Amino acid sequence: MARTQIDLLKGSILKVMIAFAIPFLVSNIFQQLYNTVDTIIVGYNLGDASLAAIGASGPLYNLLVGLALGIGSGMSIVLGRNYGAGDQERLKSSVAATLIIGTIVTIALMILSRLTIMPLLRLLETPLEIMDEAYSYIAVITSFVGVMMAFNVFSGILRAIGDSVMPLIFLAISALANIGLDLLFIKSFKMGIRGAAIATIIAQGLSAVLCLIYIFKKCPFLIPAKKHFAFDKELYADLVSQGVSMGLMNSLVNLGSLVMQYAINTLGYLAIAGYLAGKKLFFFTVMPLVAMCSSLSAFVAQNKGADQGFRIRKAVKYANLISITWAAFVIVFAHYAAPVLVRLLTGSEDMTVITYGVRFIRLVTPFYLVLGPLFNLRYALQSLGRKVIPLVSSIIELIGKVIFTFWIFPFTGYPGIILCEPAIWCIMFVQLFFAFYSDPYVKAHRHEQQYTRTM
Repeated sequence: MARTQIDLLKGSILKVMIAFAIPFLVSNIFQQLYNTVDTIIVGYNLGDASLAAIGASGPLYNLLVGLALGIGSGMSIVLGRNYGAGDQERLKSSVAATLIIGTIVTIALMILSRLTIMPLLRLLETPLEIMDEAYSYIAVITSFVGVMMAFNVFSGILRAIGDSVMPLIFLAISALANIGLDLLFIKSFKMGIRGAAIATIIAQGLSAVLCLIYIFKKCPFLIPAKKHFAFDKELYADLVSQGVSMGLMNSLVNLGSLVMQYAINTLGYLAIAGYLAGKKLFFFTVMPLVAMCSSLSAFVAQNKGADQGFRIRKAVKYANLISITWAAFVIVFAHYAAPVLVRLLTGSEDMTVITYGVRFIRLVTPFYLVLGPLFNLRYALQSLGRKVIPLVSSIIELIGKVIFTFWIFPFTGYPGIILCEPAIWCIMFVQLFFAFYSDPYVKAHRHEQQYTRTM
């Protein structure tokens, strides 16, 4: 075992989950820095219109790229189960199949994005004053979706075997590179919003290369031989079904956000800029929740492979307690700090921009009390191999966003769009709670906790 790997199969459940989640958290911070640094530098140097262009293209970017990233994350769950089961040959075959599937998905998404970007921007009624910049930014990002797919696959392989530290280090290096490249391309070379997109691609390519080099040098047990690339129908079916399930889950969520962007676009580019600032604050404040559910996903996958269901039940309990504690802190902090943070993120003094951003974050944060447990339950079910139930929750989210956008937004305006997601979270939480605790595998291990000390 490499020094940066954490053994998720034994020892204190709470300690190993926190130890594994911390690098996830810091990784999420650096990952978010990619787009946030773009937002800050663009806002300060190019103005509100360019900032709105990034905001208008964001849901489209998330829809196309989120599918690729979801597929990579889903396949890493299968790797984690094989690693937990101690099956080295199956693990290498899983790595080989993951690389092949990832390549095919990347090519398909590159072609799809080239055909759909401009029609979708027009369909969403993107304001004409920001149309060209929005297209310029998203076209560069989606043309190189393979770069982001590569890092997600490589880092997912490492996390599947309990190593969340090295992906963090590589991401930190690339995030710092992204800041330097943003300043170089936007301020020095005057490349505008296109420069921000190019900087992001180069920086993420660096992280992918570093991750691959590390795997070859420090984790040779992951390197497949020629025989491991042989087609295994059962393995490919498992990887594709798990990957497609999580990929569709992400895509349905992002498709709903794309529909909501239509409503936001009708409010004008200043509202788009303010909404973007609120969303950026949202992404930052939920990162501990995302880190915890990501840690839980790897934990559940490995312990499912080792058939340690009692550890899975306790892990979900601890993850929910930690998530609720964080939510309570954010509710108080965001209420008072929101105006300052919105100004900092946008560089704008326009009160329309600031008001829209502040209103978003103050209305949404109280519902983090539900969002954290929702994340935990959904990812736990996914890692148990329950592919349909998490997908159903995403379908619920999509339907809810469509209803709010076309039937509630016209009467409520901006507050209706803000409260759309929190209302849906409550419904999804109820569905996932009953699904998890009524799951046959989870129920079969409910009594073991009484006789096992694992904390």
